[in-house]
Amino acid sequence: MDKLTEIMAHKRVEITPLVRPVPLEELARLNTALPRPPSFATALRRADGRLAVIAEIKRRSPSAGAIKEGISALEQARRYQTAGADALSVLTDEKYFGGHLDDLREVTAHFASHAPAKPCIRKDFMVHPIQVLQAREAGASAILIIVRALTDDDIATLFAAANAAGLDALFEIHTEAELARAMRHGARIIGVNNRDLAIFKTDLGLSEHLIPQFPKNVTAVSESGIFTAADAARARACGAHAVLVGEALMKAADPAGLIREFHTA
Repeated sequence: MDKLTEIMAHKRVEITPLVRPVPLEELARLNTALPRPPSFATALRRADGRLAVIAEIKRRSPSAGAIKEGISALEQARRYQTAGADALSVLTDEKYFGGHLDDLREVTAHFASHAPAKPCIRKDFMVHPIQVLQAREAGASAILIIVRALTDDDIATLFAAANAAGLDALFEIHTEAELARAMRHGARIIGVNNRDLAIFKTDLGLSEHLIPQFPKNVTAVSESGIFTAADAARARACGAHAVLVGEALMKAADPAGLIREFHTA
């Protein structure tokens, strides 16, 4: 069993006690009742044409091990806010990444009262609409849909739930076949994960190969393996509108300086 299959199997077991029918009408009512979060999609298309930066809060990962264990999500979010990140990615998976849904709640509550607010994507392994409902209740602006890990029925269900809840969806792909599947579902934001989640090998060449194949109206994100301005420049050169950066920013003594380098790459 590869690592992604292991993680998805664990996630399905983990959420079993929470699973119940979640009608689209319930999600639509929730969306109407709650304050509208800032737009994730808009944040990834900077008005100045520069590369947008999605700064990730990630304490650990199966590939990198411990990154910054014990760090407060709110503390890191404040650093990213001050540093000028365009959006945040908040890991809410506990077993493999050391995150929690409370991290997302805490961060979005802070942004609700401290401008400039930053849109947050709930970065987790989504398998059921109940997780979409949780994301909207927690103040997220977007969810992640990992194409490789889901059936077409799963994808359609999650995407419909996100749309009903007023959330954007980042479709994560790794191959041409996955790109084709994402497009069939009407994906508007697609991220190339340069890291193979099965074996955790990273190759920026994947973004260079796949992003030029995106339709022009799709927002392109390069994920993983972005550590330097040169890495960001490679992503920008192949057509990426944004980069998602976790480990490098979590470890950076000066995240603002690094984000400036990414913006101007």
